[in-house]
Amino acid sequence: MKLYRWIPAAFLSVAIVGAGCSQEEEAGSGEEAQVEDGESGELVVYSARNETFVDEYLEKYEEDTGIEVHALHADDTAVNRIQEEANNVQADIFISNDVGAMEHLRLDGLLDGYEADNLESIDEDYRAEDDSWVALSARTRVLMYNEDLVNEENVPDSIEELASPEYADQFAITRGANGSMIGHVSALRQEWGDEQTVEWLRDVSDNAGIITDGHGEIRQAVGTGEVEFGLVNNYYYHQQLQEPENNNVSVVYPDQGEDEMGAVLNAAGVGLVADGPNRENAETFMDWALEEENQQMFSNESLEVPINPDVEAVEDAAAIDEYETHDMPLHELGEVWDDTLEVIEASGMDLEVR
Repeated sequence: MKLYRWIPAAFLSVAIVGAGCSQEEEAGSGEEAQVEDGESGELVVYSARNETFVDEYLEKYEEDTGIEVHALHADDTAVNRIQEEANNVQADIFISNDVGAMEHLRLDGLLDGYEADNLESIDEDYRAEDDSWVALSARTRVLMYNEDLVNEENVPDSIEELASPEYADQFAITRGANGSMIGHVSALRQEWGDEQTVEWLRDVSDNAGIITDGHGEIRQAVGTGEVEFGLVNNYYYHQQLQEPENNNVSVVYPDQGEDEMGAVLNAAGVGLVADGPNRENAETFMDWALEEENQQMFSNESLEVPINPDVEAVEDAAAIDEYETHDMPLHELGEVWDDTLEVIEASGMDLEVR
C-alpha cells in the first residue's frame, strides 16, 4: 500500500468546508496522491480516520483483491479535499469518522450510489438513501475520567453540566471544527435549539482546561492526570485501558436519566466518490467492505461497535442497545453540517487548538 500523507496545515480551520481556496490554502498543501486516471489495478482512498485504524484494513483489501491502494490520510480536512477536487476528481473511496461528513458530500453530489453486496446487513438508518455511503461501526460521546483524581459521582452526568462553573478547567474537549464535535453540536441544536446551544458552546469553551485537535490527546491528558475528565468518543476509553500505564480510567455515559436526551451517537463508514478514476475497483471495495469479516475488522481496529448486530464486538464494549442514545437520525447530520459550523463559529468557540 502506498501512503500519500497530505499535510493539512493550511486547512486547520475546517469551518471553511464548502468554501473556495483561501490564500492560506494556496500557500501549499504538501505532497499529493498522483495516480493516472483509469489504471485498473489501483484504488485511491481518502481517509479522515487515524491511519492506525485503517492501514491493516487497507492492506487486507490489497491482499484479498490484488488491487494496489493509494491512501491519503487527511484527517477532518478530507472533506475539504474532495470538495476542492470536484472538477478534477482524484479519490475513489472516502473513509470517514462521521456519517454527517459523508451525507454532506452526498448532498453536494460528490458521492455516488451503489447497491453493494450484503448491503442489507446494515440497517437503513445507517446508510445513505441512495446507498452511496454506509456506516460500519458506531461510537458514543462519553465522559472519560481519571479514577485517581475524581470519583464517578463528581463527574457530570449530563452534557449540559459542562457549562457549569463548577467544572472550570477540569476537563478537555476538541476544537469546534472536529468532525465528532460538529456531529455532537448538531444533536444539541435539535434538542435545545440554536440559542441555548450557542450559549452552551461559549460557556464550555471558557470552562475547558484544554482544547485539543483530536480525541487521542484528550485520552492521554486524562490518563496522565493533566485534566480530570474529557469529552471523547467511547472507543478512546478502551484504547486508554490498553495502555501499559496511565490506564486507571473509567467512563460515564451521559444523559441516561428518565426523560433525558440520551448519549449522542455517531458512526464511521465508507463512501463511493462520484466520478472517481477507478470506478470498478471502488465498487469492488464497497462489496469487500460489507463482507462480515471485514465489517468486524473495520470496527475492531478502532474498538468501535459494529452496526451489524451479527458481527461480534470487541471485548467489554457496550453494544449500542445497552444504553439510551439520542434520537437524531444519523443521516440528517449532513443536512445541517454547514449550519452547525456557522453556529459553532458564531459562538466564539475555539475552532483551533490551544
